[in-house]
Amino acid sequence: MEDKYGNLRLKLLASMLSFSLVPLFIVGLSLYHQFDRAYTTKVQENLRALVEDRRHALDLFFEERISQLYTVAHTHSFDALCSPTTLEHVFDLMQRRSKYYVDIGVIDQKGDHVAYAGPYALKGVNYRDAEWFQSVLLHGIYVSDVFLGVRQYPHFIIAVLRREGDRYWILRATINTDLFESMVKAAQAGEYGDAFLVNEKNLLQTSSRFVGRPMEVPPIPAQPRFNGSRVMSLDIGQRTMLVGAVWLRNVPWMLVVMEDPQEEFLPVLQTRSLALILLAAGVAVVVLGAVFVVNLMIGQLQEADRQKALLDADLMQTSKMAALGRLAAGIAHEINNPLAVIQEKAGWIQDLLEEEDVQKSENFKEFEAAVTKIQQHVDRARTVTHRLLGFARRMEPVQHPVNMNKLVEETLTFLENEARHRNIEITKELQDNLPDVLSDGAQIQQVLLNVVNNAIDAVEKDGRVHIKTSYDKDLHHVLVEISDTGPGIPSDVLDKIFDPFFTTKKLGSGTGLGLSICHSIMTKLGGRIEARNGPQGGAVFVLAIPLQHQASVG
Repeated sequence: MEDKYGNLRLKLLASMLSFSLVPLFIVGLSLYHQFDRAYTTKVQENLRALVEDRRHALDLFFEERISQLYTVAHTHSFDALCSPTTLEHVFDLMQRRSKYYVDIGVIDQKGDHVAYAGPYALKGVNYRDAEWFQSVLLHGIYVSDVFLGVRQYPHFIIAVLRREGDRYWILRATINTDLFESMVKAAQAGEYGDAFLVNEKNLLQTSSRFVGRPMEVPPIPAQPRFNGSRVMSLDIGQRTMLVGAVWLRNVPWMLVVMEDPQEEFLPVLQTRSLALILLAAGVAVVVLGAVFVVNLMIGQLQEADRQKALLDADLMQTSKMAALGRLAAGIAHEINNPLAVIQEKAGWIQDLLEEEDVQKSENFKEFEAAVTKIQQHVDRARTVTHRLLGFARRMEPVQHPVNMNKLVEETLTFLENEARHRNIEITKELQDNLPDVLSDGAQIQQVLLNVVNNAIDAVEKDGRVHIKTSYDKDLHHVLVEISDTGPGIPSDVLDKIFDPFFTTKKLGSGTGLGLSICHSIMTKLGGRIEARNGPQGGAVFVLAIPLQHQASVG
């Protein structure tokens, strides 16, 4: 007994702790995730602001460079700038204000580099077939992607077109890549931070700290041009990086700034440690409370068990009364034999009274009335004994060969009128040569009546109930399947329909005991009853009856 209470104590404690700790963990995790999400949002917004600020600085850089070249081109004539002295002077003035230029040159409408100031020997080179030359003629102002060009070194140019009457020419300047990259790198932070530019072809325009050199493909997916800025998480190598991206306004390049989340989320990790400490304290309080409550419940349960023992004594008396009922049934069976003899003799006396000499007796009327009363009381006694015997038979299964096909046919005769009245078609699919089962046909018929009647109630009207019999050779069971075209059984109550007093019928339409009794009968007969919903809708009940079952007696 103590082992029973000990096991129960452990089960209750486990259940209570589960229902107590799970919400605690859920609340703790929810709070942590809310903080984590809020901090993540803050980090992302900071990165977005950094990207926007750096984009603004780069846009200003390009606007200033373009403005300088445009001013020079439109304040000097072609002939003036073709003078080496003038071009060198202009380049010197531009360098004093800004160190971002590597060289400057003038290209005529034929594509010839007619004037040049800078460290490379580019004068006389023809660019007529160069992609950037055609773009300048088309757009007037052009900022190229990074390319190798004649000098075979990654660089990019800014070019401005000037028209003088029928003549046009181009003022072109090369930007110092190192100084320009320093502007971009100013956005990177931390040990694993990085910042670079990519063009619309997803090629690097500035070198990256970790992912490649200019004109190489970075390990990030190509991004179509979009408005505003974006912040996303990408796997770069062995790390997951927080990436901010924004397209420049004047140049078709995208600024990419990467940050290591581990560096940015250090406060979140510290908060996690504090949350774990608080969670451990909460768990300790819950465990102590659960132990106290479970011990209190076990004490109350022990008291309830003592009360149950007293009730068991009353049940013993009830069992004795049941035994007396069986004894009464036996007595009724014994009484049936003399009743039959009395009935027979009373009939014989009645036949004698019909003889003429007996009818002349002055006591004939009394004899006739006495015989009639004898027959009436014999019939009354026989009715009582038959009821007792019927009750006794229902207490224990009576085994005899039962042909399930015939039993189904016989059962349906009780329900055909009801089905016909509701315009419900009852169809049968009975397997030929079905083996007999050794069981209690009356109790199986009771189950069939209940299930088929339930199917008719479920259909209500204008539907169909189908009954199919078959034999399962593997399990040696005869199967009876009853399906209908009703609404089916709700999935949330499917596992409760065999519980006592459970019903899906309207109030007052059922007690909820029918299927429970059917389940009890099938179990007692060694079979089973199962329920499911059909693939086309409606409910399906399956009765499985073993070919032979040894029912317990006594």
